[in-house]
Amino acid sequence: MKKIILILITLYPIVNFGQANKIIRQATRETDLDKKIALYTEAIALEPNNLDAYFYRALAKNDLGDFSGAIVDYSKIIVEEPDADTYYNRGNSRYSIKDFSGAKEDYAKAFLLDDNFLDALYSLACVKFDLEEFEDAVKDFSNFIKRVPTNPTAYTLRASAYKALEQYTKAAEDYSTAILIEPSADNYYNRGVFLMDLNYHKEAHVDLTKSLKLNKNNSYAYFYRGASNLLLGQHLDAIKDFSTAVEFDSVDFDAYLGLAMAYNKVNDAANAKINFDRANAIISPDKAITSIQQYANTYWFQTQYYFLNSNINDLVKLN
Repeated sequence: MKKIILILITLYPIVNFGQANKIIRQATRETDLDKKIALYTEAIALEPNNLDAYFYRALAKNDLGDFSGAIVDYSKIIVEEPDADTYYNRGNSRYSIKDFSGAKEDYAKAFLLDDNFLDALYSLACVKFDLEEFEDAVKDFSNFIKRVPTNPTAYTLRASAYKALEQYTKAAEDYSTAILIEPSADNYYNRGVFLMDLNYHKEAHVDLTKSLKLNKNNSYAYFYRGASNLLLGQHLDAIKDFSTAVEFDSVDFDAYLGLAMAYNKVNDAANAKINFDRANAIISPDKAITSIQQYANTYWFQTQYYFLNSNINDLVKLN
């Protein structure tokens, strides 16, 4: 009898292992995330140390939007058997809940454990950019670009970091390289906006026009090209672009302000007033605007303050 009991005790873990693996295989075929998680939980109950079940359950929780639950499962694995993939995936879940510092630690650890893990390096650069650690972000993007020199997005993001560091020549080079690799609507748009910020309105207009030829559904491109037209004195073209922008977004107060200024430039006081009133109603719906400071969140105040200031008095007089 003792021998039979001993055999049963010995076989019990083996049976559980086999049942757990069977359930895990079933879970991998399941498409419903809630059912998938339930199956992995069942497998873990049978075999509490099955780290694969924890990993797959974490992936499913992440896909379901339960990022905190995913982090708990990934952390269980990291305590037992830390590896690059688990650190990377926990970093993704942390990023999703805007724990950028935690994500940075995980991406760094993943890349430390596997220096060929380029997704971890790229994600590390991105999260450093989000944390406004621009110099370190540039270093990581540069490391990534050395290994993957044909990725246009990496050049665009490094350009944005250079721009934040006010290294405009290097930023321009990267925006241009992205276009050479992939002359897409987005890449022309990105360089166009960058040029607008530097007040290269004519050059920006060229890029924004190329972007719109490739994608006519980018409302922001219409706005920025409208701004370039207005600043270049092409007032009728500005009116066309701003009008298209508000067709896409009926609460685009920047476009309405642009329309008000453009109509005023062509001496159409009626339409200037209509659009100025629309902009003001969106910017300050509860009280009258009495100071230019109330436009602080607008594109015009933040990037074209003197132009706005020189035009706003004329618009106020329309009332």
